[in-house]
Amino acid sequence: MRIRPRWTDRMLPPVLGAVQVAFNHGAQGNQPDRLPADPLGIALLLAGPLALYLRRSHPMLALAVTFASTFVFVARGHAYGPIFFSPLIALYFAVVLGHRRTAWTVSAVAYMFFVVYTTWLAPVPSPGLWHDLAIAAVLGVVLAVGEFARARRERAVEHVRVVEEESRRQASEERLTMAQELHDVLAHNISLIHVQASTALHLIDDHPEQARTALTTIKQASKDVLTEMRSVIGVLRDGAPRSPTAGLEDLRELIERSGLAVTVETAGRVRPVPAGVDRAGYRIVQESLTNARRHAQGSTVAVLLEYGPRELLIRVTDSGGELPAEVTGGGNGIPGMRERAAALGGTLTAAHHGRGFRVEARLPIPEETP
Repeated sequence: MRIRPRWTDRMLPPVLGAVQVAFNHGAQGNQPDRLPADPLGIALLLAGPLALYLRRSHPMLALAVTFASTFVFVARGHAYGPIFFSPLIALYFAVVLGHRRTAWTVSAVAYMFFVVYTTWLAPVPSPGLWHDLAIAAVLGVVLAVGEFARARRERAVEHVRVVEEESRRQASEERLTMAQELHDVLAHNISLIHVQASTALHLIDDHPEQARTALTTIKQASKDVLTEMRSVIGVLRDGAPRSPTAGLEDLRELIERSGLAVTVETAGRVRPVPAGVDRAGYRIVQESLTNARRHAQGSTVAVLLEYGPRELLIRVTDSGGELPAEVTGGGNGIPGMRERAAALGGTLTAAHHGRGFRVEARLPIPEETP
């Protein structure tokens, strides 16, 4: 993550340059044994702050220029003082921007330079051990603050990355959910249209009134599939309203359109369930009826909804009808139902039951309260 420079960042170098030049005169007054700043000394005082313009784009170059100008300034015998501001700021940014090894190495070199200079090269007696410890402490504090800021910045970058990854994951899950919705809508309604169209063709000559009923069912099924497709696909459009998704309360209408002899039994205390369970329960019954109509034409179907203390049991059993029930290997209906149940923390089984077939799903629901 790149730090975006602000106007305060652009103002730092000129302000710091003015401070170093102005305050150097005060430091010179307190150090009469040091040389006053000549034009070259003034240039060295300004070189460090000007190099800070590069502290974000080229932190190593800024670090090298600030420390080099400081070394030359001190070695020429000028007064100690604000000249040290620039290298400390450059050192901090080098650590924050990830150049930790170089920053620590430069700090060690700077410490050795000041210790050697004040002990053996300076024209005045050595300040002693406390002076050396103070230099180490200042460098250590700057490095520690830089390390803390760097770790905090990396955590912020990681947080942004995790949020973006979570957004992508949620988008993928939403696309998968929409694909499942479209599959269930199309599979059920197209299957219903196919069955009713076959019935209409068979009856249109001898029993036109019954054929009319089949055609009416086709008309309603095609209308329903278009409505549900618009509802699902409408999510892809910004600001598009989405109609409520079909749920368990719509089972009666689903059964009336199925063209099968269906009985519905409800057990336990009927109560509202989470939206995901409501939608999954409807789709599981819908897919089960679709399979019964495909593979067990003329069968009777029993649907049981049992509201337990912590789970909703959905059981759909067909009698087998005129044709034996079977599970075709190429379909995605039963795997899709299992995925829906598993996504909610539930289970789904599908197996032969006598001459027919039974689908049984157990979906977790909030614990029943008195």
